[in-house]
Amino acid sequence: MGKKPADRVLADIEAKAFSSSIRTSPRKLNLVAASIRGLKAEVALHQLTFSKRRIAGAVKAVLQSAIANAENNHQLDVDRLYVAEAYVGKAMVMKRWRARARGRVGRIEKPFSNLTVIVREREEATGE
Repeated sequence: MGKKPADRVLADIEAKAFSSSIRTSPRKLNLVAASIRGLKAEVALHQLTFSKRRIAGAVKAVLQSAIANAENNHQLDVDRLYVAEAYVGKAMVMKRWRARARGRVGRIEKPFSNLTVIVREREEATGE
């Protein structure tokens, strides 16, 4: 028995990787994600390796996962992959507090983010 497999949402030349609850704000994560959008996968990996931002390591792990998915699950050529999409979403927010003067409370919010990376295989250059 069981359910029928779901139709593939992505095209045949795409692969995706997703990471949830990354411990940084979406705004900070989006700066790193924007720096790799549209780049070749190899160049994006190098850029993330030498980035000074703390969260670049987590983004690099998601990108490596997307490349591995493309290679192992969808038989795509790794040398022709590029980062087609890299987008960020909000996840939960941990609410904490710190004691302030006169019995009041200072609220501390610790946001989490979700990251989705889609790699796509470049079309063959025809006519060159």
